[in-house]
Amino acid sequence: MATWLKEWNPEDTNFWESTGKKIAWRTLTITTIALTLSFATWFMMSAIVTRLPGIGFNFTDNQLFWLAALPGLAAGTLRIVHTFLIPIYGTRHTITVATFLKLIPVIGIGLAVMNPGTPFWVFVVLALTAGFGGGDFSSFMPSTNMFFPARLKGTALGIQAGIGNFGVSIAQFMTPVMIGVALYGAPQLFKSVDKATGDIISKEIYLQSGAFWYAPLLIIIGIISWKYLKSIPMKASFKEQLDIFGDKHTWYCTITYFMTFGTFAGLSAAFPLLMKVLYGGFDPSLDPLKYAFYGPLIGSASRILFGFIADKTGGAVLTTITGIGLLGGVIVMIAFGLVNPTGMEQFPMFVGTMMALFFFTGIGNASTFRQFPIIFKHNPRQAAGVIGWTAAIAAYGPFIFSLALGAFIGSTGHAEGFFWILGIFLVIGTLINWYFYDRKGAERPS
Repeated sequence: MATWLKEWNPEDTNFWESTGKKIAWRTLTITTIALTLSFATWFMMSAIVTRLPGIGFNFTDNQLFWLAALPGLAAGTLRIVHTFLIPIYGTRHTITVATFLKLIPVIGIGLAVMNPGTPFWVFVVLALTAGFGGGDFSSFMPSTNMFFPARLKGTALGIQAGIGNFGVSIAQFMTPVMIGVALYGAPQLFKSVDKATGDIISKEIYLQSGAFWYAPLLIIIGIISWKYLKSIPMKASFKEQLDIFGDKHTWYCTITYFMTFGTFAGLSAAFPLLMKVLYGGFDPSLDPLKYAFYGPLIGSASRILFGFIADKTGGAVLTTITGIGLLGGVIVMIAFGLVNPTGMEQFPMFVGTMMALFFFTGIGNASTFRQFPIIFKHNPRQAAGVIGWTAAIAAYGPFIFSLALGAFIGSTGHAEGFFWILGIFLVIGTLINWYFYDRKGAERPS
C-alpha cells in the first residue's frame, strides 16, 4: 500500500469534489478519534492522583501537584518534536506510531497503582510518559490543516481539536466509573470521610482500571490508522521548517494560543486538585471528580461550536472577546475570594466561574486556529508549522499552572497570587491580538 498520495490540491474544486473530500474527511474521522484518546491518556494522571492518598500512598499535596504537572512538561517538549514530523514522515506513520506509544503510560500507570509501595520516582517517570498523549496534537493538527481547503480549515480544525479536547472530560468522567470495574488485578481499599458523621468509610476500588481500559482502544485505533491513513506529498527537512522562527508573528501567535489553549489545558489539569486543596478542608467528603470533567466538557463543546462561527466572523474578534471574558473571570475569582475561600458557601460560585473560564478558552482555542492559516496564508507549510509550534508551547500549560498553583498554595495557603499573574498575562495577550490582528488597519487581519 502506497503511503504517500501522488497529488494533493484541495483548493481545486474539481479535485476536492472528486477525490480530496472523501480522503480528507476519512482522515479527519480517524485522527480525531485517535486524538481524543491522546487527550484522555494525557490527563488520566490528573484524575488518578486524587485517589492515591485514599489507597495508602503517602504523597504530599506538592508531590501530587507535581504528578499532575509533569504530563504537561513532557507534552510541551514532545509537541516541539511533533511540530516537524508530518513533513518528514507523513500522516500515516506519525499517527500510527504515536497511538501505539501511549500503551506505555496506560499499562505502566495501571501496574504502578496496584502497589502502595511504588516509589514516587516511578510515578514521576510514568507521569512524563503520559505526556505522549499531549505531544500528538502538534502533528495531528498540522496534518488536518493540510488536508482541507482554506474555507473549511476553521471547521475541520475546530472539530478535531474540540472533539479531541473531550478526551480530558473522558479521563475525568470515566476514571470514577472504571475504578469500580475489575479488569485485571486485585482491588484496593479506598478510605474516605463520611460528610454527615465524620466516620471513615472504606470501599473496594480498582484504580488500575482507570488506566488499563484505554489499552484495547489504542490497539484498535493504531491498526485502523496504519490501514486507512495516507500522507500528503508536502515534504520538508527539519532545517527547512525552522524558517517559521524568523517571522515575528510566530511569536505573537504563540502568546495568543497560550492565552487560550494554555489556560484551557492548565486549568483542566489543576482543577481537580485545586478544588480538593482549597475546599476539601471545609468538606473532607468533597470529590472533585464529580465536578472537574464539566470544565473540559464545556471548553471542548465551545471549541467545536465556535470553529464554525470563526469561519463566518473571522478569528481575531473572537480571540479578543476570549481575552476579555477570561480576564473578567479572573477578576471575579480574586474579588470574591473564591481562590482564598473562608467556607463552602463560596464553592458554587467558584465552580460556576471556572465553567465560564473554560467556556471562553474554548472560543479562543477555535478562533486562534482559524487565525493562524490566515496570518500565514502566504505559505501553507509554514502555517502548519506555526500551528504545531504554538500548540507545543501551549501544552506546557498543565505543567506551569499545576506547579505554580502548588507553589502559591504551599507558601500562602491560597491561589490568589497565581490569578493576579494570570490576569496580567491575559491583558498582554489580548492587546497583542487586538493590535496586530483585530483592529482596523491591523498588520495581518484574520
